[in-house]
Amino acid sequence: MIRLRALLIKEFIQMRRDRLTFAMMVGLPIVQLLVFGFAINTDVKHLSTIVFDQSLQQEGRDLLASFQASEYFTIKYVAKDYQEVTAAVESGKAKVGIIIPPDYTENIKHGRSASVQVIVDASDSMAASSAISSAQLIGQLRSQELLIERMQGASGKPVAPPVDIRIRPWYNPDFISPFYMVPGILGIVLTMTMVMITSMAIVRERERGTLEQLIVTPMKSHELMLGKIIPYIFVGYVQATLALVVGALVFDVPMRGSIGLLYGLTTLFIIASLSLGVLISTVTKTQMQAMQMSFFVFLPSVLLSGFMFPREAMPQLFYQLGHLLPLTFYLEILRGIVLKGIGINFLWSQVFALIVYILVALSISIVKFQKKIA
Repeated sequence: MIRLRALLIKEFIQMRRDRLTFAMMVGLPIVQLLVFGFAINTDVKHLSTIVFDQSLQQEGRDLLASFQASEYFTIKYVAKDYQEVTAAVESGKAKVGIIIPPDYTENIKHGRSASVQVIVDASDSMAASSAISSAQLIGQLRSQELLIERMQGASGKPVAPPVDIRIRPWYNPDFISPFYMVPGILGIVLTMTMVMITSMAIVRERERGTLEQLIVTPMKSHELMLGKIIPYIFVGYVQATLALVVGALVFDVPMRGSIGLLYGLTTLFIIASLSLGVLISTVTKTQMQAMQMSFFVFLPSVLLSGFMFPREAMPQLFYQLGHLLPLTFYLEILRGIVLKGIGINFLWSQVFALIVYILVALSISIVKFQKKIA
């Protein structure tokens, strides 16, 4: 413990001297959380819309009012002909064009199918998907209302829809994107800073010529690994605390589970990320190589962990590759505790995976370091 304590003191002194890096580690979570929390929104609303209403009747206005009330469409332009609609969509001035035919009202009054054309700019696939699904839902709801009105008019009695599907969305009933994204951003920030910083720890010692001084000391390999990891566990705590506070105050992200359990399991993830960084540091020779390999780990963590894209939609190969990333398990822990309020009894598999990851990464790091100094 005396040798380890001496190395920890050295690391803390070095961290205190490098004030710029420490300021970046502390300030980075706040900046990224604010930027990505506001910018990343999977629920695309207020799409710029142009309308060409050829019927000019109340039924057409009712339909357009339904589009406007959904908040997914904002009617900004009224066209005088079809060419004006296509020009607005082609120029990017409008993302959606709604064309109501002249016989729309007549078809509805006579019980015939009334067609409405909706043109969607699909160059932005996420916005297009939101527009298409919303337009289809509005059409289905409007059709259901008209059918019920006809049946009530024919029978003179109130008519209930034949199938009444009642949806109960749990945990995030209003589909607020920051509730889903903010915990993920916390995991991304910890991954980026913990892996990148520790990946250059031993390499930096080697480039500065201080690694040889550590080698000739009585310090053992596992003590050196722990000495490089432990100081940054506290930095990870600071980052996690700042991210949770900003998420709660700025984005109103709830905390439905145990905060103590969250910090305890966050410790495992921080150590897993630091272990991965130390492993990178033992297999690289320069800080540039360490940084490049860190980015090689960081990008798959963003794409395959479920941070932005649902893992269930991925091909089986990439779904399984996601299990090689500690962030995959940590996101399940974060969202489970923060949004669902679940306990450790539902998170044993993720905890076990992180523990295995730590043991494997540290063991390989110790072996590789021993080979380097032999």
